[in-house]
Amino acid sequence: MSKTFDTTLAIAAVGSIVTALVAVFLFAPVEKTMGIVQKIFYFHLGSAAAAFLAFTTVFAASVLFLVSRQARWDILAVSAAEAGVLFCTLVLVTGPLWARPVWGHWWVWDPRLTTTLILWFLYVGYLVIRQAVPGGRGEIAAAVYGILAYADVPIVYFSIRWWRGMHPQVIQKGGGGLAPGMAEPLLISITAFAVLLLVMIRERAVLGNLEARVEHLEQFVREEYQ
Repeated sequence: MSKTFDTTLAIAAVGSIVTALVAVFLFAPVEKTMGIVQKIFYFHLGSAAAAFLAFTTVFAASVLFLVSRQARWDILAVSAAEAGVLFCTLVLVTGPLWARPVWGHWWVWDPRLTTTLILWFLYVGYLVIRQAVPGGRGEIAAAVYGILAYADVPIVYFSIRWWRGMHPQVIQKGGGGLAPGMAEPLLISITAFAVLLLVMIRERAVLGNLEARVEHLEQFVREEYQ
């Protein structure tokens, strides 16, 4: 059952990514002002959506771990944090690739860019804490930190509304800022990144559970032969 589900999920991820590539490069219109470089936007926003979803999972799993103290929630939080850092890195890479030909600069200290960079550092810090603090204290410290770090997620999202900056506001009240024909490829791209995120978290969680079993077995063997 599990293997069948994993296989189905992996096929869905590959299929959705291929569909997104076709939709973006063959069906999405070329933006009049920015030209072909604007197509980076679909992957930039898709990565951002996946990162937000991953960090939301970290927050929820951390709360559940502190309440229940069940290891599975800690493993889920760590798995989501690793995936979230990866997708947040993609956001920080694709952003400058898009910005350079459009703004004339690789990086500007725009509120959205700055708060996203802070978000990346926060969750790298989460992973460092999770590994650096020994024993069960590491799981508890990381869970508390993961809950507190999540405060930056809504700050990143609302930054372009709260502060004036150069970053475009794609999703706007009353219909959004997308040209006709762009919304559908964007939705497909976001869906593809979300499915890919789910695959990555699940596979990392499976590995985390195996690591936990090996650790428990090693501890059992040490106690038996001491």
